[in-house]
Amino acid sequence: MAMIVWGDTGAMLDLRLLAALDAVARLGTFGRAAAELGYTQSSLSQQIATLERRVGGAVFDRPGGARRPLITPLGRLVLSQGQPLLAGERAARDSIDRFHAGGGRVDVGTFQTVTNVLLPEVVERLRAEHPDAEIRLFEDETDEPPLDSLDLVFLDSAGPDDADRVEVFRDEHVVLAPRGVLAPGPVHLADLDARAMVALPPICDQAVVEGAFAAAGVVPDIVFRTADNQGVTSMVRAGLGVAVMPVLAVWGQRADDALTFHRLEPAVPDRVVHLLSRGTLSPLALRLRELSVDVGEQLVAELRLALPASRPRP
Repeated sequence: MAMIVWGDTGAMLDLRLLAALDAVARLGTFGRAAAELGYTQSSLSQQIATLERRVGGAVFDRPGGARRPLITPLGRLVLSQGQPLLAGERAARDSIDRFHAGGGRVDVGTFQTVTNVLLPEVVERLRAEHPDAEIRLFEDETDEPPLDSLDLVFLDSAGPDDADRVEVFRDEHVVLAPRGVLAPGPVHLADLDARAMVALPPICDQAVVEGAFAAAGVVPDIVFRTADNQGVTSMVRAGLGVAVMPVLAVWGQRADDALTFHRLEPAVPDRVVHLLSRGTLSPLALRLRELSVDVGEQLVAELRLALPASRPRP
């Protein structure tokens, strides 16, 4: 219970006593104030008496009969000093109630693919459910997610061993090439050896892809690296080289007449996007995680229909 110290006497006033004073002053009778606060009238009278002992004087004049109690100058002073504390308590209670109902704030780490193709629908649906929720997104291409400063982090790798994780979606890697450079159909992994290639930085999922290249004895000639997915596709379109990219990273290019998509045979491991966290999550963060998994499943289902280059799934 929050307290304030009254004057030189050091008397302690708690919120319960201040709330009783406020209710009687607002409603005009002890009976109405008791009903609002859920007390009996005698219990409320005892609280006002306790308050008066602690502040050293009457806070109400009680004319008796049908006449309303009148707040005294001392009562007005005590109430004016206590109102900010009461307002703060009400605000705190409201925030706690909204937290349990799924409101509040959630801080989320993201990266390009998630920002572009997953989060728009997730955010829209979450805001429809919780219009007052505060959603903050932080985009950073890194293999070391800042889990201690964020509620949730999307990452295209497993992340730290001590992280809690759920799989959001997985998408296969395809070869992206300027139209006419590669024959229609699948591309054998060995055909990428010594071929000019545009690539993402060698972290997270890209490190897995390049590990698969190395395991197969394939050493592409990487002529340009960029963390920008659009930069990769722009340079492929310009003829600088081919690229091996997760399908959803180039989702917006799937109808581009200047580019072609090709399956890899044998395939390199799928990109797996996880949502990482550490410790207890708020109801709002839990709901964002649920929506992300749901939207991720929808994306993968749409992907299978939209891209015949994607290999069949069991």
